[in-house]
Amino acid sequence: MTDPLIKEILALPGDGRELRVHGWVRTRRDLKNLSFLEVNDGSCLRSVQCVFAAPPAGGDPAWEAAPWAAALARVTTGAAVVISGRLTASGGSQTVEIAADGITVLGEAPAEASGGIPAYPLQKKRHSFEFLREIAHLRARTNTFGAVARVRNRLAFAAHEFFQKRGYQYLNTPVITASDAEGAGAMFQVTTLDSGTPGSPPDGMDYTKDFFGKKTFLTVSGQLEAETYAAALSRVYTFGPTFRAENSNTTRHLAEFWMIEPETAFMDLDGNMDLAEDFLKFLFTAALNDCAEDLAFFEAHIEKGITETLRLVAESRFTHITYTDAIKELEKAGAAFDYRPSWGCDLQSEHEKYLTEKTAGGPVIVTGYPKEIKAFYMKQNDDGKTVRAMDVLVPRLGEIIGGSEREDNLDRLTERMRETGMDTEHYSWYLDLRRYGTVPHAGFGMGFERLIQYVTGMANIRDVIPYPRAAGQADF
Repeated sequence: MTDPLIKEILALPGDGRELRVHGWVRTRRDLKNLSFLEVNDGSCLRSVQCVFAAPPAGGDPAWEAAPWAAALARVTTGAAVVISGRLTASGGSQTVEIAADGITVLGEAPAEASGGIPAYPLQKKRHSFEFLREIAHLRARTNTFGAVARVRNRLAFAAHEFFQKRGYQYLNTPVITASDAEGAGAMFQVTTLDSGTPGSPPDGMDYTKDFFGKKTFLTVSGQLEAETYAAALSRVYTFGPTFRAENSNTTRHLAEFWMIEPETAFMDLDGNMDLAEDFLKFLFTAALNDCAEDLAFFEAHIEKGITETLRLVAESRFTHITYTDAIKELEKAGAAFDYRPSWGCDLQSEHEKYLTEKTAGGPVIVTGYPKEIKAFYMKQNDDGKTVRAMDVLVPRLGEIIGGSEREDNLDRLTERMRETGMDTEHYSWYLDLRRYGTVPHAGFGMGFERLIQYVTGMANIRDVIPYPRAAGQADF
């Protein structure tokens, strides 16, 4: 029978039952006649206290002969152990503890360098996040990163729950692609060709001899491919890795990140906005209900007020405002923005926060952006200047979701692609969706790491993904 996890043990009554606990020692405290080990297995934030009777002053041959005595002497912070004993009521902060009578050390974690093995680096209670990024393979053992991982796990599952309950099919779109869905250009190239002499430009290479016979890249979005399946299955969503080769060393950028992207046939912009609102409310409610212990930790140690902000969004009706009216609000606000707002500009984070925190006092959906600042595939409004785009903004962060109704008119889409300098022959397969059985359809994208940042309050996006990939960083 599988031994229980610590989160399961802590929910049991202290009725003297025999059990075993597996985990890593967080702290060890020795008193005159007792030794206390705090053991954590990552299943929850809390550790379970294991209490060993220590030898009396002057020593005790019977105690020293106990089979677990020598093992206990080897235990230091970070050691992996298996401890057996009786579950009893605790007089401390926990309701139960283990009156231990056996211990096996599975893996030592030396407190001092010895025999060529460096000292275990996580002996202090608090380390800077900068330091922990240098030991990404160990940082999950800290309270902060264990909590991030649990929240990330719960919200990933919640995303699948949300779409599966609504009849969406989970779709795996290509990681390697010849298409740039966003027109961003900052893509990682995939090639098996030797670049030749140092300094030779990649465009001088003969890509017909490459593995795929053409230039290929790591994907920036699965949207275009998802549209092909929405045109057959009606409702699909992707949840996978995406890549951007932006050389940006900021707290908001990653070179590798995860995106959730639903695409829905027979849906207009209004339906898309309702779906996005329901999605965020579902996710935040799941976090509030199922991650309360970890959220309390983030509230206490990372950022005050995150729980109340999540509850506000989960219980609010999102405010809808057009881009044109949003610009008017920003222009008349008189606030000292670093970037002066004007019609035609892309909204900056400071503008988005102002709209949510000052103008609306809650989440906002902005629609009707100028077509020049949005992607080619967004459906044009009748004014010829704006598109049926939407950005979902939340307090404290700004944009968390971006989406649109997609252009389903073949002539308009072809014209827009040519306006932006795209090769329509290269995207002939995409245009086929408008040639054969075209339907109104819509979708959106949400960066999963931005969601985790928002829920946890973590300031740096590199701290909400297990192994961050950024410019100059691919060590683990």
